Amino acid sequence: MFAAPSAEAGAQTDYYNTDRGRPVQIEDAYATERYAFELKLAPVRLERARTGAYRWEVEPELAYGILPRTHVEVGVPIMHSDFGSERRSGLAGLDLSMLHNLNTESRTLPAFGIRADVRAPVGNIAPEHTYASFTGLVTRTFPSFRVHVNGQLTVGPEPSLPAPLGSAADVADVNATEQSRWLAGLAVDRTLPLRSLLLTGEVYASQPIVSTRDVEYTVGTGARYQLTTLLAADAGIGWRLTGDNRAWYVTFGTAYAFGMASLMPGGAR
Repeated sequence: MFAAPSAEAGAQTDYYNTDRGRPVQIEDAYATERYAFELKLAPVRLERARTGAYRWEVEPELAYGILPRTHVEVGVPIMHSDFGSERRSGLAGLDLSMLHNLNTESRTLPAFGIRADVRAPVGNIAPEHTYASFTGLVTRTFPSFRVHVNGQLTVGPEPSLPAPLGSAADVADVNATEQSRWLAGLAVDRTLPLRSLLLTGEVYASQPIVSTRDVEYTVGTGARYQLTTLLAADAGIGWRLTGDNRAWYVTFGTAYAFGMASLMPGGAR
């Protein structure tokens, strides 16, 4: 296995691409380059609710550009929650997704994308049901900044017995793992190409999968930095301002982008 030249060229600007949760929830409308892999190396999220409950989440992910402007991705969320003497740890599901970029930007049109996600009930603290989410993505580039708009809808039943609010079980349930009935938000970012750095901020609203809970409004900010030709790092911080489960959180992650020449047309066998 070795890095293919085109994949390496794309990797050099990986800091420019915003993925969901890296470093903010709202992402751009573009997919991983065709034939390229992106390995998200143990992205970490630490969250503290106002009740004092903590949640650590690590979700290694692998994306592959399977078709033009299309990538598929698999993620394995691993979680630990802590509320006093009550603790829960384990595998929180299996995430499968596909993102397709419908077009590149033009003078008159922004870039549009669609994303489909499935969270399967795999693991000891996974949701009890399978959830499917569908997201519309829009990106518009201006001379000094970019704007991204996301709208998401999730299909699936409510948990049969929602955990008590603020408990470790609640922090580990499908609501606390970013699962929402709907989500809508906007992000603005600015790149500093000479420093291989992207700065971003977001605001979004989401309805928890448990319908009796209040709509949550969240703000966040973060940065992505190109460490090497193939390696990028990101970090973020955010606050859930309203809702039943108000919290602050921090994130950190790295992504390694590479290619395999044997998978490209005419590549080595």
